[in-house]
Amino acid sequence: MSCRFLRHALLAQACGLALACGSPAAAAVDETARSEAAVLAVEEHWLQAEGTGDTAWLAQMLLPSYRSVGADGAVHDRAAILAHARSAKGSDRVMRRIQAYLSAHPSGKAVRLEGNLAIVSFYDPAQGPQHIRSSDVFVYRDGGWHAVYSQHSTAR
Repeated sequence: MSCRFLRHALLAQACGLALACGSPAAAAVDETARSEAAVLAVEEHWLQAEGTGDTAWLAQMLLPSYRSVGADGAVHDRAAILAHARSAKGSDRVMRRIQAYLSAHPSGKAVRLEGNLAIVSFYDPAQGPQHIRSSDVFVYRDGGWHAVYSQHSTAR
């Protein structure tokens, strides 16, 4: 399983697939607020955008310098993420894979806000938050949260 897919699977589990399943409550969160709820709403929107091929939203949310580093050290830049999302357009294939993965892999989340910086970390609830599987780093800029970096580990 690719690190990008794993990130989305962990995110979907942590956020309860609220947007992917069309939850109006999650959709009502103001993604531009400087709050934990807003950062999690952006995470959910990210999942939905990649899973459905919404490259316009992704292009504005991912900073041009965005990088995702996999547990194997492989680096995926913004262009790679947009290309992957483009391949999901018009199909529910990606969302189905995520939902299947989530059924088998529970995940917890921890959010840390420090001014204009937010870090969302995903972990195995059985092992606790000290065993981080994946983290996304956001910066608040121009009235919204933007992803700048993601890191994935082999922690189980």
